[in-house]
Amino acid sequence: MPEEVCTFLLEGNPRLVVDCTLGLGGHSRLILEKSAGVRLLGLDLDEDNLRIAGQRLAGYGDRVVLRQANFADLSAVLREVGWGPVGAILADLGVSSNQIEDAARGLSFDRDGPLDMRLDRTQTLTAADLVNGLSEGELADLLYMQSQEHGSRKISKRICQARRQGRLDSTVALARLVASALGQDPDARRSRIHPATRTFMALRMSVNRELQSLRRLLEQAPDCLSAGGRLAIISFHSGEDRIVKEDFRARAQSGVYRLLTKKPAVASEVECAANPRSRSAKLRVAERVGAVA
Repeated sequence: MPEEVCTFLLEGNPRLVVDCTLGLGGHSRLILEKSAGVRLLGLDLDEDNLRIAGQRLAGYGDRVVLRQANFADLSAVLREVGWGPVGAILADLGVSSNQIEDAARGLSFDRDGPLDMRLDRTQTLTAADLVNGLSEGELADLLYMQSQEHGSRKISKRICQARRQGRLDSTVALARLVASALGQDPDARRSRIHPATRTFMALRMSVNRELQSLRRLLEQAPDCLSAGGRLAIISFHSGEDRIVKEDFRARAQSGVYRLLTKKPAVASEVECAANPRSRSAKLRVAERVGAVA
């Protein structure tokens, strides 16, 4: 939802904008194009995406500052670059298409690769560590708590049975095992949603501590925003959206935020047709009320 994001974030003519999930720089480039006076700080965990985005945004010169960082550390990064409260913050949650398409990342059940799933390659924990190291109960809890996988116990039981024969390290092997555990033929999809979707999502979110990072961002955001500054978050999963909705609502009730989206904005039919992944996107925006202490 690039146009919707720009409409919400640039309405107040912010001078400092943070893109917490830089990716390949798509949102950032549009923001810089639409507002000539903006300076932008871009954060990303993925050093490869950071390098590509840096090349794409090089023409904007010193208007752009990039850092490899987790948005959970936003306050610290702002101090590091010498920025005070900013006028707009954007977080587009989840992963980018190029990361999914890279088999070496282990994020796709359609491409065989290692069970890795790390967005930051410097960290040590991988999806294979979770799949092969957690107990049956711990694995079932992870799948349910992270992605609301209702077949979590069947899946965790089947995984534990399979790993007695050897370590599970392949994305395709795991996807087939999950489909079988849910009573589906791994070679015959019943719907456009792969039966392993929630399992892969849960493992990725756990490896990268995505929900914990989101909560930390939401805690810090009010103090990182100037009066009238706006926070926009795009989520692709009901658990993430619920966390954002509840945080925004609680802070609105206490007078910290004014809600600009009573209901989340969603992608247009045209965008959904061009980018099927946008079907599940939900955009929520809040505006900071009053001065920062």
